[in-house]
Amino acid sequence: MNVKAASVCIIGAGPAGLMAATRLARAGRRVHVFDRMPSPARKFLMAGRGGLNLTHSEPLDRFLTRYRPPAPALIEAVQAFAPADLVAFVSELGEETFVGTSGRIFPRSFKASPLLRAWLRHLADLGVRLHERHHWQGWTEEGHLLFQTPEGPRTVPSAATLLALGGASWPRLGGDGGWSDLFRAKGVPVVPFRPANMGLHIAWSEAFGGKWAGAPLKRVALSFGAHAVRGEALVTTAGLEGGAVYALSALLRDEIEMRGHATLHLDLRPDRSAAELERALMAVPAKQSMANRLRKGAGLSPVAAAMLREAGPLPSDSADLAALIKAVPLTVEGVAGLDKAISSAGGIAWDALDAHFMLKALPGTYACGEMLDWEAPTGGYLLQACFATGWAAAGGILSS
Repeated sequence: MNVKAASVCIIGAGPAGLMAATRLARAGRRVHVFDRMPSPARKFLMAGRGGLNLTHSEPLDRFLTRYRPPAPALIEAVQAFAPADLVAFVSELGEETFVGTSGRIFPRSFKASPLLRAWLRHLADLGVRLHERHHWQGWTEEGHLLFQTPEGPRTVPSAATLLALGGASWPRLGGDGGWSDLFRAKGVPVVPFRPANMGLHIAWSEAFGGKWAGAPLKRVALSFGAHAVRGEALVTTAGLEGGAVYALSALLRDEIEMRGHATLHLDLRPDRSAAELERALMAVPAKQSMANRLRKGAGLSPVAAAMLREAGPLPSDSADLAALIKAVPLTVEGVAGLDKAISSAGGIAWDALDAHFMLKALPGTYACGEMLDWEAPTGGYLLQACFATGWAAAGGILSS
């Protein structure tokens, strides 16, 4: 398939790359999208298996505080292509959305595949050409793009190149961060990758880990320092996973990097005060076993009661027991690696880009999405920034 030199070439068929292709094609540009995988948006589809969380409905000023580092270019991109714009775009594709009880926004189908199919049809109607199984290798001496394909090497000329290569998490889905050494060799500063939105490593007792791995801790609260999050967590053989865990994982990761460990506190009954729990525990007859006190007085599930015992011998005094239920100390010894993390921190440094998302060291080459140095918690913030930076980088190409 011939690619004319006047075409824009996008490398990476994830949310950021496809959004950039949409804006460019709507503006009348010839667009070719290349991806190393046999089919596009593998990670996007994986993220939608449990319900595709597109974005969040909270006020934009609060929404923007979720990003680290709060790079001005990133914040401006999300402001310019905000959650309301994403909802409108999805609606244009024929997929209605709804706001969940947590404020998160989902497609009505609750799946990624119908949205992706509609999106790919729209891009095809706009004339966008998708080239799969094209593993980008860099540039030729003439400055053309170089790909490895099942048929062998292939060179492609390009009027402008937009890179949407992803971060370094979930490498089996296509994003392994392997491009970073290539960019450093070209003088582009790249911040080392670190896992983000990942599970925590906690040294459970053999009895607890063997019995309760896979059990959910529902309606709990986790806290680290001044930061607290309500939600759910999942016990694993290695420690804890889940939305509430991911929300604090970056802070815990940073603490562990500095000190070698971190202390996480788990509130097993965030809906009740310590005083209420103390009175309820005291109301259980003294002849009752500790298991019954925890079940009848505190309303703890079996896994929650077992978790409480991981902190050591349980106090018999009702006030002390209530205080422990409200703040179970857990020593976090490490975090899951990039191969199991939902996303990654690090990537191309923001000062490597100009105001149009073009790489200063590589004129005519732009970057967007997870390959840039930012991170955010789950809850719609990750996808929103991918869509928004793809839209912004496409605007940079259009303005050049």
